[in-house]
Amino acid sequence: VFGAPDEASPLYQAGVEWGGICFAMYSVVCFAFAPLLPRLAHKVGRKNAHSLCLLAGAAGLLSVALIHSKYGLLLSMVGVGIAWSSILSVPYAILAGALPAGRTGVYMGIFNFFIVIPEIVASLGFGWVMSHLLGNNRLLAVLAGGVLLAVAAALMQRVEDRRTVATEGADVAAVA
Repeated sequence: VFGAPDEASPLYQAGVEWGGICFAMYSVVCFAFAPLLPRLAHKVGRKNAHSLCLLAGAAGLLSVALIHSKYGLLLSMVGVGIAWSSILSVPYAILAGALPAGRTGVYMGIFNFFIVIPEIVASLGFGWVMSHLLGNNRLLAVLAGGVLLAVAAALMQRVEDRRTVATEGADVAAVA
């Protein structure tokens, strides 16, 4: 969007500054969308709600390739914020419904390993991916994220949600 030729360019700095505004936008959307998640989950089920939110994030990230205005990037961040809102809550709600009551803390801790370990692997290895597979093209990294969110949305359909929202009644609030 900013057309910076390299990191030393003033345009690059302008892009970094606008990136901060974009991050703020998706954080605001995440916060605003969270109270709507229980209603969405009640209507379509938790795993379908999560898949839809992941698809919103995928659309947000993939749309970055089509946007040529810095203000258009804010619209992309709406999808990312919706996805992030769901990522922070729905998987835990689905998992909690499948765990024995007395062991919830242990299993939630183990579940967190499957979040932290990939983050560590990504932080240690994504530099190699950027240089060897993506040609240091940051846009390709964003697009790869969009593709992977879409894959995650599809794979989410294979997850068994043992306690459906329709039978939970008041437990729907546990989604958000």
